[in-house]
Amino acid sequence: MSRHILIIGGGVVGLCTAYYCARKGHRVTVLDRGTADDENCSYGNAGLVVPSHFVPLAAPGMVTLGLKWMWNPESPFYIKPRLSGDVLGWGLKFWRAANTEHVRRSAPLLRDMNVASRALFEEFAELTGNAFGLERRGLLCLCRTGHRLEEEARTAEQARGLGLNATVLNATETAKLEPDIRMDIAGSVYFQDDCHLAPWRFMAALKEQVTRLGVAVSWSTEVQGWRVKSNRIEAARTNKNDFAADEYVLCGGSWSPGIVRDLGLKLPIQAGKGYSLTLPRPRCLPAIPTILTEARVAVTPMGSSLRFGGTMEIAGLDEAINPARVRGIIKSVPNYYPEFTPQDFSDIKPWCGLRPCSPDGLPYVGRAARYMNLAIGTGHAMMGLSLGPITGRLIAEILSGEKPPIDIRLLDPNRYE
Repeated sequence: MSRHILIIGGGVVGLCTAYYCARKGHRVTVLDRGTADDENCSYGNAGLVVPSHFVPLAAPGMVTLGLKWMWNPESPFYIKPRLSGDVLGWGLKFWRAANTEHVRRSAPLLRDMNVASRALFEEFAELTGNAFGLERRGLLCLCRTGHRLEEEARTAEQARGLGLNATVLNATETAKLEPDIRMDIAGSVYFQDDCHLAPWRFMAALKEQVTRLGVAVSWSTEVQGWRVKSNRIEAARTNKNDFAADEYVLCGGSWSPGIVRDLGLKLPIQAGKGYSLTLPRPRCLPAIPTILTEARVAVTPMGSSLRFGGTMEIAGLDEAINPARVRGIIKSVPNYYPEFTPQDFSDIKPWCGLRPCSPDGLPYVGRAARYMNLAIGTGHAMMGLSLGPITGRLIAEILSGEKPPIDIRLLDPNRYE
């Protein structure tokens, strides 16, 4: 049965949800607080599709590492000191989740979702004539030290146990995969199942497809409240007018908790600010995307350009550029790629975006228990692009009364209620 579905959020998850809902014959409207030209997290990210990323952000050792790093504003992970009950509550939940059992339960689900999403990217590439440059070249995790290579080798072993392709390489073997670029490393792990793409081109193709499917998008439209009757939402109140629908889907990214606060929902999310710099004409161009593991920086070739992205800064809904975070990325690059220098980035304007991070490192996907016509798709942290298509399809199936093919009970948006 066709229904009118109102989606709040026009980023990659919101538009993927609109796309799959429209394909199932529903009438779809999308609201977004930004303009059609805004470049949110869906545009400036590293463009990676990552079955290799099956370990959630909340993992053993991350709390200790985070405490160590938070005193260094240039470190890969930084929490801006501030008195906030929300931050303290989120941190406590993160600490509780960062254990081996949580990783054991989460890894197969994140693998399944990323693998399914990769297939959807491939399907979308075929539909659009690969308008967004999807490349199936895998991902190299470069390690500067033997100690880190040993740690990554254990991750590779886990990956193979999950049915993924992962190979541990020494420096010479890695160089054979990238003969045109000099690297200063002890070795690497090659995850062959990963892909990469140009995210801004993917978003352009996605917007074109939802328009063809008849999806209505209202930009510069901010949800400011709700009209509710019993356990049903009757309308979303916005800065323009009220929008009524049969079903509502929250895909508001880092702004999601504030959007549903008046509904009495508890949706713990902290905005994790990430940065990227893109060299339009790099002095050398790797063929395979990489992760600079100690620095936690992603390096992605996108056509003739090269994007460097990384850091996680917990600083609230603050979209200002922190120069120290940018310096951290720039300083790390020559440590792995000696041909690059900090001067290569001197005229490059940095980009930043806010990634919605749940305390346990898993997204929120499913129906809200308190309202029978509200679904939620947010909290994807660094995997918003990678998990966008599968999240959209799962929500479309749920709203159509179908049973999702993936067991998503761990993603229950009511788990902190």
